[in-house]
Amino acid sequence: MGLKRTNPQSAGNGAPSTMDASRTQIRWLIRRDMDEVLSIERGSFQFPWTEEEFLCCLRQRNCIGTVAELDHRIVGFMIYELHKSMLRILNFAVSPDVRRNGIGRQMVQRLVDKLSQQRRREIVLEVRETNVPAQLFFSNAGFRAVTVLRRHYDDTCEDAYYMRYCLNEDE
Repeated sequence: MGLKRTNPQSAGNGAPSTMDASRTQIRWLIRRDMDEVLSIERGSFQFPWTEEEFLCCLRQRNCIGTVAELDHRIVGFMIYELHKSMLRILNFAVSPDVRRNGIGRQMVQRLVDKLSQQRRREIVLEVRETNVPAQLFFSNAGFRAVTVLRRHYDDTCEDAYYMRYCLNEDE
């Protein structure tokens, strides 16, 4: 399965609102969350994952799903892989109507916090070359584009930026 990308618009293209994102809870994704996760996925991507792609990924031993929940509503999700020395974000999105309120930043920070706890030193991900909002979002979160993956996506043959966050800023 060619796992794709990080949200083309997760960095937000919606107008900021006055919601209190500090009430957001980040927890493990459970089966009954899938309808809301799929709705966010379809509202965020030109080439969304199917439910079967989510389930296939989540059945893997090293794959974890988390959701951001606000007022009993799923407003974001992240799917990532655990590796010996790194974490790899496979899919990440925030609901279009609550973007730019800090929810994505909270989710990424939760992953960064796992680095020191689990002795993993870096987080990596791929972002479409046309996905400027996500590039800016991850850049602002401390990620750096380290290489270009030519013709990375099967659906469009588009290039991707391989982005990396390191605990040691010298690397």
